[in-house]
Amino acid sequence: MRRYRFIQADVFTEVIFGGNPVAVFPDAEGLNDDEMQKIAREMNLSETAFVLPPTDPRADVQVRFFTPSTELPFAGHPTIGTHVVLASLGRYQITGPVTRVWQQLRNSILPVDLITDGSGRTDRAVMTQEEARHGEVFQDKAKLAKALGLTVEDIHPDLPAQVFSTGLPGLIVPLTSLSAIQRVTLNVGLFNEICRSMSVTGAEVFTLETLDKAHHAHVRNFDPLVGILEDPATGSMAGALGAYLLANSVFPYEFDASTTHMVIEQGYEMGRPSLIEVEVDIVSGVITEVRVGGQVVIVIEGEVILS
Repeated sequence: MRRYRFIQADVFTEVIFGGNPVAVFPDAEGLNDDEMQKIAREMNLSETAFVLPPTDPRADVQVRFFTPSTELPFAGHPTIGTHVVLASLGRYQITGPVTRVWQQLRNSILPVDLITDGSGRTDRAVMTQEEARHGEVFQDKAKLAKALGLTVEDIHPDLPAQVFSTGLPGLIVPLTSLSAIQRVTLNVGLFNEICRSMSVTGAEVFTLETLDKAHHAHVRNFDPLVGILEDPATGSMAGALGAYLLANSVFPYEFDASTTHMVIEQGYEMGRPSLIEVEVDIVSGVITEVRVGGQVVIVIEGEVILS
């Protein structure tokens, strides 16, 4: 028998049963690709994270992310959850209020900052994401509305439905109101057809009308192509949305040098309220760095037993 410990944490929330759960396997060495995929299917969460020794000397750990149906090269809430879990296990030497560690992914090595409060507890992390990139605009608003179970009037008239990425590309879809986003009912076949045509796995649907006026956007995220009909908190696309909002001048910024801070609310329609913090740096009018962070609550510990 082989036993592999896992710890499940809720990410982008301060309370248990909120946010987005992730299962973290802190000692995954010895598992092969097929076993990782089968375990992720068994856990049946949007993502499961497997921690391995790094193969690049610049990294502290290597992390692989699996949905129930496929491996992802990059993930948001699993990154935040994984490193808070590893800190709770004493895997890092915490050096002060902020401790930087380096995570090896499939295609990159990125920093993660662990945030420790005055009591010495590390329950928060901030990840630096990959370079912000924008892609194609989806022009057929009638088809997009139909895929979302909405009307053309529900699609924002002045903002584009456009592919953006800070590590994992997705289609960002602007809606006019909270009412519209709450009425989204996917036509999964048509929605997947649109996503395939844009070479993405899903879409970040948002509105600037929020439940809490202190927040900046209300979001729902759909990724049925990778086995996630709806996700309660999507850190990878939160970063992309932050870049999109600045690139489309939705929020003012200083051209020469500025940092814009946003709070994105997600998961409310699923009964898992989530708050995702996003920071976007701009220098000389160009986005130079995107960071995404939030709180983590540890919920479950257990073992997977393999014969």
